[in-house]
Amino acid sequence: MESILLVEDNADDEALALRAFTKQDIKNKVIVARDGEQALDILLDKEIHEIPRVIFLDLNLPKINGFEVLEKLRANPRTSLVPVVILSSSSELIDREKSYQLGANSYVQKPVDFQEFLDVVQNLGRYWLRFNLQATMG
Repeated sequence: MESILLVEDNADDEALALRAFTKQDIKNKVIVARDGEQALDILLDKEIHEIPRVIFLDLNLPKINGFEVLEKLRANPRTSLVPVVILSSSSELIDREKSYQLGANSYVQKPVDFQEFLDVVQNLGRYWLRFNLQATMG
């Protein structure tokens, strides 16, 4: 079964996302990275053969920020085609523009409201895991 990579340093947002996936009956394995460095270690380690079906990436991360993670993913042939959804609390236009310039597939602002956040994550999971057709990856 294909996995999901959730790159999130906020424990509350991580728990909400995991709960939303469960509520949506998304059975994919969820791998959690709590900073940008850990995300890159997971994704760029040639010993790990499984590339996630989709990456949910926060921008404000410790060690290596989300922009740098995205840039490195797009530069690497192994991860260049993996869909990346930015899931950030930032509503700044400059953050959205930079995310898309670096190759993000989607940018979603995290809602403050608990139920709305669950709804957003459920819809994202449903779209990226059930409906979106991916390019073939090597």
